[in-house]
Amino acid sequence: MDPLHHLPLTEIAPHALLRDRTALDPAALHLLQHSIATEGLRTPIEVWQLSTPKDGHRYGLISGLRRLTAARALGHPTIPAFLRAPQTIAQALASMVTENEIREPVTPWEKATLILNAIAEGHFDTPDTAIAALFPSTPRTTRTRIRNHVSVAEALAPLLTEPSSLTIRQLDTLAAALQSGHEDLLTATLHSVMGQSAETQWSTLSPVLMDVLREPTNPTTRRPRRLLKLRQSLTITREACHGGYLLRFTGPQAKSPGLIDDVLDKVEEWFGGE
Repeated sequence: MDPLHHLPLTEIAPHALLRDRTALDPAALHLLQHSIATEGLRTPIEVWQLSTPKDGHRYGLISGLRRLTAARALGHPTIPAFLRAPQTIAQALASMVTENEIREPVTPWEKATLILNAIAEGHFDTPDTAIAALFPSTPRTTRTRIRNHVSVAEALAPLLTEPSSLTIRQLDTLAAALQSGHEDLLTATLHSVMGQSAETQWSTLSPVLMDVLREPTNPTTRRPRRLLKLRQSLTITREACHGGYLLRFTGPQAKSPGLIDDVLDKVEEWFGGE
């Protein structure tokens, strides 16, 4: 059995390693604090010794962020810990992911962003190598789903409000639309509601996604057309609605008071007036 150490909390750096869990649930953290206060800490955290201490920290946290946070909130001077010796940061990341998958899995979005951040820091070359290393025991279908979610984070992260709240089904739907070649359409749709609430963004995306999945674009004819980008940043998107379709005009040129009048004049010319 590995020896157990009681380490000063002040010597442990909680973010020396990329974290897959980007937010801690306050209610769950409160319950954990109560459990530790009444029954003690049942499962030690895992750390590794830093090659170069920084800011008084001698150890980096591998797993146990919630336990470490709760112990600090309770004012504990030390915490039980297992001292690990990963050969690389990538191995330490894999250990963290494995432990969290067993105890309390993180959200699909957190997994996707962890992979992208690990690649950005140079721990892995591609999303596929990162997924293979971080989720080695995961079924192939699940790894494929994680890879699809990574593509959503790559393409849409800057435009989404609270993306961590997206469900697996929502991420799957976005990934399917991206795979069918509609990144520009999704980007244009999100630009129209950028900075608004997650609920507003999804209600705007939903009819676009339903239309894309119901009637895929023909790769030969490129129809139906759902996106048109014109000069002076004028963008027109086609969206399904009850009883038909609507055209959404966005961009600086869309604010021109005569634009819609001109469009209506053209429609009247095509189909005839009263």
